[in-house]
Formats: sequence, structure tokens, C-alpha cells
Amino acid sequence: MNSLCNTQLPPGFKRRSIDSETEEFFINLGPQHPSTHGVLRLVLRLDGETVKEVVPHFGYIHRGIEKQAESQTYLQYIHLSDRFDYLTSHINNLGVCLAIEKAMNIGVPERAEYIRVIVNELQRISSHLVFFGSFGADMGALSVFLYAFKERELISQIFDELSGARLTMNFFRPGGSFDDVPDTFIPRVKDFIKKLRPAMKEYHRLFTGNIVFLERSKDIGILTQQQALDSGCSGPVARASGIDYDLRRDEPYSIYSEFDFGVPVRNNGDVYDRYMVRMEEMEESLKIIEQAVAKFPEGPYRSKTRPAYRLPTGTWTSVVESAKGQLGTFIVAEKGDKPYRIHTRSPSLANLSMLNEMCMDYKLADVVAILASLDPVIPEIDR
Repeated sequence: MNSLCNTQLPPGFKRRSIDSETEEFFINLGPQHPSTHGVLRLVLRLDGETVKEVVPHFGYIHRGIEKQAESQTYLQYIHLSDRFDYLTSHINNLGVCLAIEKAMNIGVPERAEYIRVIVNELQRISSHLVFFGSFGADMGALSVFLYAFKERELISQIFDELSGARLTMNFFRPGGSFDDVPDTFIPRVKDFIKKLRPAMKEYHRLFTGNIVFLERSKDIGILTQQQALDSGCSGPVARASGIDYDLRRDEPYSIYSEFDFGVPVRNNGDVYDRYMVRMEEMEESLKIIEQAVAKFPEGPYRSKTRPAYRLPTGTWTSVVESAKGQLGTFIVAEKGDKPYRIHTRSPSLANLSMLNEMCMDYKLADVVAILASLDPVIPEIDR
């Protein structure tokens, strides 16, 4: 913690006069602080305990994945995409596969589409469970973290059997997946559904109705609908501010158009609404999984494989609804099996861009709650 005069402002702060009667000073929150959800540094201008300005700093974990992609094949890049948002590896993989399939006009068998939907929605639930657990810990309820990871472990075990990994998983390929699901897959998914539904009720009894949580979340860190639109927010952050939009319903990809599910939307745009949207989304993901399991077809899990994928010269894109928001893949292809350029549009950067406005005039303790409600994953930004 250090105190600076106005002539020694840290980078990124707005220069303005300071009343000599105030107690303004600057502190660093992170990058080592666990509540910053990764290697994120926030520099805060405080007047006592009141936040006057927040400047986020990125770049502490930058790995140059998009530059590495230029020297790797398209199939190798699918593996690299696991590392963006490491909590949604399967969804990242799907985004890359959809762009390749569009470029090469590759069809996907019906069974493969059902596998993709089930795995993606399990991945969404897994990501939201990590949000629920870490959000509770940030708010001082460490037991919430332990409760959330109990059910998430069941998903991790399913993914482990499916792909041989528990975090940075790699399973999808252009035209389907690299292997079929094991015979135990559907029974284990059904068992998970039976266990998560009562667990969700337990989560709400444990945390959602807690008076301390309600005092620290309602009407805190409000993001208006216009602010969300102006900053390009998407996913649960945007839907908590009244933006009724979900790619799975409004611009469906894969076979999402075949399923009946709701899109949770709230209108206050505060910490509580962002929390509730994600909790309600888990319920909707369970509905999708139940429908997919009930109609799970036989047949091939992948269309004809190819030794290499050489995309036609041009630009190719795809957009999927990740657990954090809209995840876009942009490929510039030239001759050969390696991309000329690949860029990913990740949702976390846009969702964090309004952090200063959301934290203004709240207390220092509120910054932790507001940041946690955005559910950022920093490697998704520092690519």
C-alpha cells in the first residue's frame, strides 16, 4: 500500500485535482491476491475505504498462443485452444472445429452433434460450479467452495473417462470427436443429473438466502443495460443487465435449435443478478442434457477423417456461447495446413472493461464481490 500525490499518478489514471481534506491513496490488488481470479492486477484509487477509480492491468500471464498457432497445424491449434478459458476447454475446441467445418464444408453425424451438446452443457455447468465456489469463498463463505466442488468432481470424472484429462481437455475434432463415448457415458450423465438437482436446492439454502450475502450483493456493482451494450458485454454478465440474448437460442449452432430451454434474464445488473443468472443457467443446462440423453442416437461419432486439414484461402469465423459469453474464432487461411493468422474474441475482456464504472463510490470490500460476479478467467485475455 502506498500513498501518491497527484503528480505521481500510476499509469492509466485520470489526472484531476485532489482536495487536501481527502485521504486519497493508491493500492495494488493483485496480481498475487487470490481474489483477483488469476494473474490480474487492479490499481485502486481510494478515499479512505471508498473507491474513486480502478485501473486493471493485464499481461502478467501472456503466452502468445495466437502467434504460436501460425507455426502449428489446425489440428494442433484445437489443442492449444484448451488453454484460453481453462474452465471451458470443450467449448473452446468446438469453436475452432466449427470454423474449420465451415471452411471445408464438413458435415457432422447426428450422434456426434448430440455428444457435443451434452459435453458442452456439462462443461457450462462445471464452469458455473467453479464460479459458485470461488464466488462464495470471495464473499467469506469458504464452505460454499467445498460444496460446489463436490458436484463438479462428478463432471471431472466423466471428462477424465472421456478424454483422459480433467482440466485442459481435448476431445472434439472437425466432423465430430476423436473417439466415441464409452458405454458408461450416458449412465454416468444420468446419475449426475439426479445428484445435481437436490444439490442445487442445498446451494440455495446454504448461500443464496444468507442475509450477509444479500446485503453485500443487492444493488452493488450495477451495470446498466446501456453500459453492457456499449462495452460489448455478453453471456451471463449481459443477461443480468436485461439483454435477452443467447447464441444457442437466437443464432443456434450445432443442434441447439432442437432443444427446449429457457434463457435466464434479470434487469438490475448488480452482483446478485449476475450470481442468480448463472445459478439459473445450470438448471437450463440440465434440461438440455436431459433432452439430449433421452434422444441419444446410434450411428457414427465422426464423419470421414483426413490426414491434414487445408482450408481454402480466405477468412473463416465461428461464434459459440461459452460459459462467460460469446467466444469468437477468426481464421485467415492461405495455402497449406497452417493458418496465416488466428484470433479469438474472448468475452472476459469486454466484461471487465466496465469495472471502473461498476466499482465507483463503493467500498474496497465491494470490489472483490463485483470482480467475482464477472467470473473472469485471465488467460482468456492474455493469449
